[in-house]
This record gives sequence, structure tokens and C-alpha cells, in this order.
Amino acid sequence: MRAIDFPGPWVVYRMPLRGKDGGNAALCSQREWDEMDRAQPGRFTLIQSGITNEGEAERLARSSKPVPPQTAPPMAAPLIRSGVV
Repeated sequence: MRAIDFPGPWVVYRMPLRGKDGGNAALCSQREWDEMDRAQPGRFTLIQSGITNEGEAERLARSSKPVPPQTAPPMAAPLIRSGVV
């Protein structure tokens, strides 16, 4: 009899999407995460690892809101003084 391959523990991560800031949350096994992170370090953002239940990982991925795009703080207008040398 062949042993069943247990894919857990599970990892939830953020996957960047082209043209969108924040990206979507996704899940995979710890083994798959290790391979992805080794192949492209820093491309994916880890939300949580070590989840023992696939259903729990799925709920976390679905409830994770996309990160809003970061905007630069507004710059103050330069102060112009007329007639002062």
C-alpha cells in the first residue's frame, strides 16, 4: 500500500498582480512556499505559515484584504517671497 502524501502545513501569502498594488492572497503547502521563495526571493509576501488545516488557510486567504496602494505624502508648495534679495 502506498503512503498518502500529506501536503500540509499550509501557508497563506500575497501574490502581486500586474498593474495592481497589493495583489491577492493565495495559499499553498509549506513545501511549495519554500520552493517559490527560493526561486524568487522577496516576490511574494508571507501572511501566515504553519497552518495545520487547509480549510482554516482558505478562510484566512479569503478574508485577507488587498493592501491599498501606497501614495507619496503631498509636498508643500515652495514659499515665494517677492522683492526680497
